[in-house]
Amino acid sequence: MKKTMLFLSFAALCIINATAQSGYHVSKIFHIASPGGWDYPASDPGSNKLYLSHGSQVNILDKTSGDSLGFIPNTTGVHGIAFADALGKGYTSNGRLNNVTVFDLKTGNILGQIAVGKNPDWIMYDPFSKRIVTSNHTGGDLSVIDPATDQVVATVSLDGAKLETVVSDHAGKLFVNAEDKNEIVAVDIVANKVVAHWPLGAEGPTGLAIDVKTNRLFATCDKVLVVMDATNGKVVATLPTGDGTDGAAFDPSTKLVFASNGEGTVTVIQEVSANEFKVIDNVKTKRGARTITIDEKTHKLFLPTADYEPLPADAAKGARPKMIAGSFQVLVLEK
Repeated sequence: MKKTMLFLSFAALCIINATAQSGYHVSKIFHIASPGGWDYPASDPGSNKLYLSHGSQVNILDKTSGDSLGFIPNTTGVHGIAFADALGKGYTSNGRLNNVTVFDLKTGNILGQIAVGKNPDWIMYDPFSKRIVTSNHTGGDLSVIDPATDQVVATVSLDGAKLETVVSDHAGKLFVNAEDKNEIVAVDIVANKVVAHWPLGAEGPTGLAIDVKTNRLFATCDKVLVVMDATNGKVVATLPTGDGTDGAAFDPSTKLVFASNGEGTVTVIQEVSANEFKVIDNVKTKRGARTITIDEKTHKLFLPTADYEPLPADAAKGARPKMIAGSFQVLVLEK
């Protein structure tokens, strides 16, 4: 059981919410009838396509209308999607297959599979090294892929840690959430080696975002978001979120940080300056909406979730409600 950490009183949080609202609200719901669970959504910056990890496939939707544009099959246990737009390629991390699917961004056609480490989770494109990187959750390492050849060119060991989100500072460093060690690991992507371990002072980091201009990392942990200096690992601030916090997103234009909470809220935090942050809103979403992505052009947020059956009266403590078949959906949040 994770300890609950509170850094702002409930009364103070209510005052903040009463005086400073973000304006975000659920504007649309896109319904997808196919079965299965989900993990991270991904917004392709080079198109109007939204990609959803969903059971054994990836659904592709139009970001504006929610219309289906196709799907990527045979991605069992898929966690995330990354884009090498300059090469016209997309990549999915297939956790149960221990591989990555390569697909054509225009047609959705599969171009190949790449064997990586055990249970690839987060996947991202690093613009500095021009590499695709997977964090292998139970493998405890990173697989570094050259998208020009679709070959693994390096494996970076992180000492067996359970790995979650990876972000880049666009200058040669990657930062990885080590969920079981409650720390962020800094990696030199040129030398392909670990250069630092930084404790977060909070438990269970999963989501991670970065402001590359201020060098601030935003790590979502158990009911808190930790702000860390990406140059030295110093904790700058710790702010309250909600229950079941998982995903993180950052809008570089508005300087807003978002933490998606499985309880059915999104905590919105304003980056006032590199060293000042404040909670300005807790936007109501739906239970289970724990992962998030942002379209930086439109500032829209996308959160997958589903409808659930009520828990029986005799359910064990911590039991999860059963998903209602065919109720998978995506919430669209905008101002």
